Amino acid sequence: MNINVLKRYWLLLFLCSISFSLYGQNELSLLADSLGKLIDHEQSFIDQKEERIKKLKLKLKDAGILEEYKLNLKLHDEYKKFCVDSAIHYIKRNIDIAVALGEKEQEIDANLKLALLYSMGGMYREAELILTEIDPSGLSRELLSIYYDVYRRFWEYYSISTTRTDLYKHQVEKYLNLFLDNADPNSTNYKVCYIMNRIAPHNLEEAEKQLLELLAIEEKGSPDYAIITCELAIINRNKKQPNQERKYFMQSAIADIINVTRENFSLQNLAIISYADNDLDRAFKYTQTAVDEAIASGIQFRATQINEFYPVISAAYQVQEAKVKSNLIIFLILLGIFSVLVVALTVYTYRQIKKIKQIKEALSDSNTKLQNLNKALNDANNQLYSKNTQLQDINNIKEQFIAQFFDLCSNYITRMEEHQNSLYKLAVNRRYEVLLKQLKSTANIDEELEALYSHFDNIFLNLYPTFITDFNALLRDGEQVIPKTGSLLNKELRIYALLRLGINDGAKIASFLRCSTSTVYNYRTKMRNKSIINKDDFENEVLQIGQGSNRI
Repeated sequence: MNINVLKRYWLLLFLCSISFSLYGQNELSLLADSLGKLIDHEQSFIDQKEERIKKLKLKLKDAGILEEYKLNLKLHDEYKKFCVDSAIHYIKRNIDIAVALGEKEQEIDANLKLALLYSMGGMYREAELILTEIDPSGLSRELLSIYYDVYRRFWEYYSISTTRTDLYKHQVEKYLNLFLDNADPNSTNYKVCYIMNRIAPHNLEEAEKQLLELLAIEEKGSPDYAIITCELAIINRNKKQPNQERKYFMQSAIADIINVTRENFSLQNLAIISYADNDLDRAFKYTQTAVDEAIASGIQFRATQINEFYPVISAAYQVQEAKVKSNLIIFLILLGIFSVLVVALTVYTYRQIKKIKQIKEALSDSNTKLQNLNKALNDANNQLYSKNTQLQDINNIKEQFIAQFFDLCSNYITRMEEHQNSLYKLAVNRRYEVLLKQLKSTANIDEELEALYSHFDNIFLNLYPTFITDFNALLRDGEQVIPKTGSLLNKELRIYALLRLGINDGAKIASFLRCSTSTVYNYRTKMRNKSIINKDDFENEVLQIGQGSNRI
């Protein structure tokens, strides 16, 4: 069925449903049938979306850097709630473009989009690292509202993916309030958030009224239409209006399918409602569709939500099918009494058994997918636990070396005071020649620099004890860097030690090592040329040194 025909078909059904407004059950039945047919033809919408994506990718081949940036944004929008991994790929490319062009605002905007994608995909540590590295004090109001909205969604998705939802509720509320204080009041996102969080808790009637006003001016079947109808369903759930709740959830789910939005919260709720109504066929169909879309999209927090009710619905559905099978056996025994109908009953039984076998195979495939999904969730939780343990170790190490840092600073201050007193005495005693000699001498500075480098070497090698060995393993035979006897690191190794600590600015490295930026550049070029791997990947490999260490 042509996709445009499908859209017109749905819109016709929707308009017809208005004529049944006085007959709630007829309207619900019409919407339910429409939703079922759209689910059956969902692949048509997917094919159309993939065709749009294909055309955008073809344009990338001949695009300049600015045109590529715009095309990547469009591809990100197409993939965002369709395939998170692909959306991440194109937004990362836009970050590189923004950095290359020196467009700081575009770089921050792309990083915020990446953080949201990471949150949707369950990569919460990566998302939080991006958000914590952004200084909100320097953002424009538009970027600031996006920043707070992304942070709000990060905590919301993270709380869904853990068993400690209440622990993070205050974080969600905090960033929601900051978002509402900075967002454009004319945006749909702001209006919906304001209605649901500032009005609905106190006045459900007023909240519903304002949402209906928004719905009246929104294009039917659009992504925002899906969001508004979903919120209307929640309002009616709180008002104890189950028929209205079903109606709006179905309208929202229909819009999601048309737009190939795989973050299908409405469809999940319809599955739970159908299960409560003992409509197991629809409950299983909705749940199966939700499972398939969660796996295809990679939207991790929705997969977690599905996992809470999928086994229950699946088990109930299997029990129902088992009862069907049992009834068939009894029916066969009864039909066996009537020999005249043996042939007809045998054919009927064969068809029914074949149907049951296909259903079992579908259930088996679904269970296998769910097991794989559970395994992926467990792996993600284990990784998160491992990261938390590593962070605790890092904090312990930081405490030790902060103490060393303060001790070192204290020693430097003491030495400076002694040196100042020495110079003061020379000046008081009018020993000007000795005073000038002392002031011209660099011996004291050189001695302090050597002490500073010695402390730095000791601290760094405590953090990364295998750094020298791992670094030399990246170089060709005979090109290894060996410090002089009595030294822990030399200048080349210190450059890459600073890089490993995240200091990539050549000017800062040069300042620390008391040399020119060209010297630092030459050392880095020289080392890349000596590497056994692709020289463009050399410094990325250096950044991975020590990641498996127990200290880190």
